Amino acid sequence: MSSLSNQQKQLLFDYCICLTSTEHDSQAQQLMSSNNEAAELYSKLKAALVPLDSLKPESCPDDLTESTVWRLTNAARSSQIRLKELLAVEQAKTVSVKNRFWANLGEMVAAAAVILIFSGVLIPPLRHARQNYWQKQCQMQLARMGRGISNYSHDHDGRLPAVAMANGAPWWKVGYQGNENHSNTRHLWLLVKGNYVNPADFVCPGRREGRAMQFNPAEMKRYNDFPARRYMTYSFRIRCNRAAAEIFPGARALIADMNPLFERLPHNYSVPLKLYLSKELSNLNSTNHNRRGQNILFCDGSVKFKKIRRIGIIEDDIFTLHNTQVYKGCEVPSCETDAFLAP
Repeated sequence: MSSLSNQQKQLLFDYCICLTSTEHDSQAQQLMSSNNEAAELYSKLKAALVPLDSLKPESCPDDLTESTVWRLTNAARSSQIRLKELLAVEQAKTVSVKNRFWANLGEMVAAAAVILIFSGVLIPPLRHARQNYWQKQCQMQLARMGRGISNYSHDHDGRLPAVAMANGAPWWKVGYQGNENHSNTRHLWLLVKGNYVNPADFVCPGRREGRAMQFNPAEMKRYNDFPARRYMTYSFRIRCNRAAAEIFPGARALIADMNPLFERLPHNYSVPLKLYLSKELSNLNSTNHNRRGQNILFCDGSVKFKKIRRIGIIEDDIFTLHNTQVYKGCEVPSCETDAFLAP
């Protein structure tokens, strides 16, 4: 019986087909260096997929791709035995060699079958486990942010990390490096610059397109904000204009997985933001966890996963403002009971 857990097998498979983050790359490499079985499994997977390395996407006829995938997928659905039988038939076929692709067709089909067999055996039962794993990792990151905010507050007379922002400042310009404070994420950047929170913690592990930052403290100090949106995949509470900057008590939302309203922001900061709140946007959960829900860090330091966006007795939506249907990226809550986490 294999000594590797399902999570470890999935990590190796993802690493083999280049789906892992930098952090998970290190985990996979460490696993293989300390576990012979892991190293052997990775070697077998890599060897089986070698034929795909020489395949250029444009060299594969579309109809052949569709036909092959359709046949293998249907075989996998019926049974793994049927899939192996089909694989044997495909490999035994002789074809006229017109180019390198057709010469390696049997090997290509074999590589595709390895992926499907692996997926059929591991991915369905693992999908839920992997999501739960990322959800827990995300919760631990938010908890570390909470401790960082608490330590920052202790060092700054009980105040939250905050930069001075003028009324009407565009809080949606994540990554803007100008002198003006035009981003709500600049507040949390203070935690990075002050070494209160590791920058990697600001990327939810459930976001494949996220990128943990890798640079030294001297480089950090040259930035006024996170370098780009992909380095910050959470949303931070926007404060009411009439409120002081102290941490307020109670279970009020402070940070959460990315607000689904602002997943796609203009890259050109000169382009005005104008977002209409549709019925779909009013009900979407964060993209960080495949829309299943969102982790929320509350002001009392607790972290909870919520399957809906509305919290508390009044069921306040943490991703929208009261009575607001159009967002231009400069709005603020009218009161502290109207939680608004953005961008």
